[in-house]
Amino acid sequence: MSQTNFNEQSFPKGPITTVQGRCMCLKGDDIDTDRIIPARFLKCVSFDFLGDKVFIDDRFEGKGNHPFDQDINKGASILLVNKNFGCGSSREHAPQALMRWGIRAIIGESFAEIFYGNCLSLGVTCATLPAKEINSLMNATKSNPSQKFNLSLLTKILKGKENTWNINIEKATYEMLVSGRWDIANTLLSEGSKIKSIKQKLPYLNNFKNI
Repeated sequence: MSQTNFNEQSFPKGPITTVQGRCMCLKGDDIDTDRIIPARFLKCVSFDFLGDKVFIDDRFEGKGNHPFDQDINKGASILLVNKNFGCGSSREHAPQALMRWGIRAIIGESFAEIFYGNCLSLGVTCATLPAKEINSLMNATKSNPSQKFNLSLLTKILKGKENTWNINIEKATYEMLVSGRWDIANTLLSEGSKIKSIKQKLPYLNNFKNI
């Protein structure tokens, strides 16, 4: 099975078996989608510029101290969060903004269900750890923010410079990510010959010649 590594310059595609990069911490329970990307950005006709707008209001209030503004976090690909991350509205813009900023995996105590599903549809891995382990991981990240981590979906292990954590990924999510079936567009394109064969058998697509 192929292995895909991501950085802030590439979007997820095909089978995902590992995510590598630095972690960044975003503490707080019940961080909702309106904070991740404010409602006024739902009017956009393209997701392309949303990466710059992620947590824009929180960052304005933080005056440069928000995690998404700190230089040490630039280029980080794994976001560490707490409980019920992504709650609130079902807007797809929230995971789109995070993905376009450079986030390729989110590890937290729990996620809002719709946000979790929207992340999966983009190939952004969501994994969970108990609160004690999340705190341990956040502390390890803060003590050495430049260290690289390797998140293996195959072994369900996150490995840092000195420590490892056994992450939890739902079975269905795991199967979709490592098989590449989450990537609907590419899965559809890979079945081109089958689609063509079915198309040829449909009378309403072939001048009704088979009726």
